[in-house]
Amino acid sequence: MAGQWVFSRWLYKRSGRYLLSPLILVPAILLLTAIALHATYSEYAKNTHWLMAVLGPVTVAFAVPIWQQRQMLIRHWPALLLGMLAGSAASMGSSFALARALALDSSVTLSLLPRSITTPFAMPLAHDMGGVPELTAVFVMFTGVFGAMLGGILLKWLPLRSALARGALFGVGAHGAGVSRAHEVGGEEGSVAGLVMVLTGLLNLFAAPLLTHWL
Repeated sequence: MAGQWVFSRWLYKRSGRYLLSPLILVPAILLLTAIALHATYSEYAKNTHWLMAVLGPVTVAFAVPIWQQRQMLIRHWPALLLGMLAGSAASMGSSFALARALALDSSVTLSLLPRSITTPFAMPLAHDMGGVPELTAVFVMFTGVFGAMLGGILLKWLPLRSALARGALFGVGAHGAGVSRAHEVGGEEGSVAGLVMVLTGLLNLFAAPLLTHWL
């Protein structure tokens, strides 16, 4: 897996095409490999369980950027809070509407709701709400990749002049993938995106369960 990531990273830097980034290319290679080897999901889960084990420390580590950027939080908390509330409402509202339109059952709907939260937050939340954590991880991945691609396009059309606005665009809409894309735009944008991603995840942890009584 490490070799695939290094290769895809090199290829992405050479080509500049987002479809060749590690976030897209590596999962595609792994999927094709699993299909070629006729590997089952249970076999995959058994051999990659250690990845799930590191989610706990990763979640705790999210407190670091909040502390490092505390001065920014103090200066811009009204704008950040408004943006996170709007982004969370849009993501959960669209997930809920899509689930209703497609007549998805409750377990799939509950797996879809946390799709705009970074994986270490989304999977435990989906489990607690009665969803399927593994399915949530897939939704999170697709949301992040699509959001990062769309964010790059929106930057060309929206008059976002400050690093705060550009970083928040990626952090709210595309979580981890968006943070990676924001760092390519600029260092400050990447820092803002990482901070907003964490705070939006925490906000959604409290907000998502409120929708479950409508299902």
